[in-house]
Amino acid sequence: MFELLSYGDAGWGDEILRGLAITVQLAIVTLPVGLLLGFLATFASMSKFLPLRSLGFGYTTIMRGLPEILTLFVVYNGVGLLMNAVLRWWAPDAPPTDFSPFAAGVVALGMVFGAFAGEVLRGAFQSLDNGQVESGRAIGMTDRQIFLRIQLPQLWRFALPGLGNLWINMLKDTALVSVIALDDLMRMTKVAVGVTKQPFTFYLLACLIYWAMCVLSELVLAKMEHRANRGILRA
Repeated sequence: MFELLSYGDAGWGDEILRGLAITVQLAIVTLPVGLLLGFLATFASMSKFLPLRSLGFGYTTIMRGLPEILTLFVVYNGVGLLMNAVLRWWAPDAPPTDFSPFAAGVVALGMVFGAFAGEVLRGAFQSLDNGQVESGRAIGMTDRQIFLRIQLPQLWRFALPGLGNLWINMLKDTALVSVIALDDLMRMTKVAVGVTKQPFTFYLLACLIYWAMCVLSELVLAKMEHRANRGILRA
């Protein structure tokens, strides 16, 4: 067993670590994309402009109702087709190009994360005291100052538990990108199983690695929640 997990030509330790690095990179790059989409969806769904509000609710409703793997396939194949169609129109003699599996993973997982984050953030916004906003306006604060100094600190505190759960779910969902040939942790595990015919060893190792990442994330999130709630009196 230890020989299988060693480095070099005799083992798969270096391949598994490279796959782990790609998994972590994918999750870290997807997080800000998903948060940005989540804020945009929140602002749209809370807009007084009906078409924009419908767009916000439509995005969150559709994306939350689709399986993540189906979203991944649609993005990977659909964007690839669109890229090649634009390329043929712009330069008919240019060879076809492939859409990066990493980029497809970021876009697809970011869209899913953003839809769920939009609902979390909207609930956090609705938990805020409107009287504080009115007080800010009464002393001459701009909408930007009100958002940055009054709403955002409290919004972060209310939304952090839900966003933390979404981060852990997204961290596990990165395993889906293995189906579009991205050499992440799950794909490298499958390759190792196919070569060595030792499924229990490598799948158990993958389970332990994903579990360790989730536990580490929970510890970090607990620290963040403790910091966000400092100075809050609990009954």
